[in-house]
Amino acid sequence: MKAISQTQLNAYRSAFENDSGRQLAALALSKSELNNVAFSNPHANAVRQKYSVSIETLEVTNQKASGRCWLFAATNVLRERIAKTHNMKNFELSQSYLAFYDKFERANYFLESILATADLPTDDRTVMFILNTGVHDGGQWDMFANIVRKYGIVPKDIFDETYQSSNTRQMNYVLNRNLKICAAKLRRMVRDGASAEEIQNEKDAMLSKIYGFLASCYGNPPTQFNFEYVDKDNQYHVIENLTPLTFAEQCLVPQLLDNTVSIIHAPTADKPYDKTYTIRFLGNVAGGRNVVHLNLPLNDFKAAIIDQLKDGKVVWFGSDVGHYGDRELGLWDDKSFNFDLLSGMPMSISKEDALNYGLSAMNHAMVLTGVHLEDGKPVRWRIENSWGDEKGEKGYYMCSDSWFDQYVFQAAVERCYLKEKASLSALEPEVLAPWDPMGTLAD
Repeated sequence: MKAISQTQLNAYRSAFENDSGRQLAALALSKSELNNVAFSNPHANAVRQKYSVSIETLEVTNQKASGRCWLFAATNVLRERIAKTHNMKNFELSQSYLAFYDKFERANYFLESILATADLPTDDRTVMFILNTGVHDGGQWDMFANIVRKYGIVPKDIFDETYQSSNTRQMNYVLNRNLKICAAKLRRMVRDGASAEEIQNEKDAMLSKIYGFLASCYGNPPTQFNFEYVDKDNQYHVIENLTPLTFAEQCLVPQLLDNTVSIIHAPTADKPYDKTYTIRFLGNVAGGRNVVHLNLPLNDFKAAIIDQLKDGKVVWFGSDVGHYGDRELGLWDDKSFNFDLLSGMPMSISKEDALNYGLSAMNHAMVLTGVHLEDGKPVRWRIENSWGDEKGEKGYYMCSDSWFDQYVFQAAVERCYLKEKASLSALEPEVLAPWDPMGTLAD
């Protein structure tokens, strides 16, 4: 390694002192946040909440202090169809019901993954990945689909929020501490030659305690209920003796899930377009369907989303919201912030390099509800978020198309909107490493 010399340090100091731009930046940054100083008002004003394609949707939801955005976004997609079918003015599905079973199933998936790698040392990269990931709030579309296929859905007023469901940090800490203790015990049993039956019995006892803890946090999920609602004409309705699975079936949810494909835009050399990919050790339901992504060129990726929006159907999508955003305005736009000028350093990077070098990956899921097209090309996108109604336009956000190109990675669209590429979703997926950026979870 070559050390920085005193000569170099003197040159850098002198360059700063003689650079009026750096001196001006120092003044601006002395009492202001970087984002506020870099903000470009003329560019932000050019991105307005007006759209040529816009779907009227229900009131925004609020995930509060939890990482359940993927569940909120997915249930918000479903509720639009259920509310329309039943002529309801407002409606919300229980995210807590799905989160309970996701947590429980993921605990089992974790323990099964520990057993599957029990012959590897604890400092093996895969074992460390499993241990460090643990069980937390984040997820992906196919993980949502797996939970719904196995456990169904319930209205929110049947299984409402608790303090722990809305504030998950301490609950997750306790759960993951226990899971690492369980992992150590199971791996020790394998090392000491315990029988398969003994190991299974021990794992069952662990899961029983985990179920009890989760039920204490969320409540014990319902197995039967009556669906009561008042429609837009103030008429009362009740459908009695439903189970979560029969409710999902009556709402045609299984058909929607089976007809929906996870598409991604990942312009990296290791993932050629028009092929499918899955990620090792990414999942929540042991025995469920794998998480599978169809990687599409950007134009095809966007065309499928736009066609679904034009048909009046909202779209679940995953993006990286940690760049070029303003929560108060409800805005994501790379042109509205000039960090290059403010910092004096280059800030631009290709989407490929951002993925390969760990700068960017999906971390938040929301719902696309509209797009503004000029000459058939998207200019800006309308977004339903799950951060409450106090920011943006009553909880609705927007992003520019250039931001979309750089920071949107995944969407869930119906197979018919893939058109001639629909058959590609049935291809045998290539298996990627557990730490591949397309395996990151939205939270």
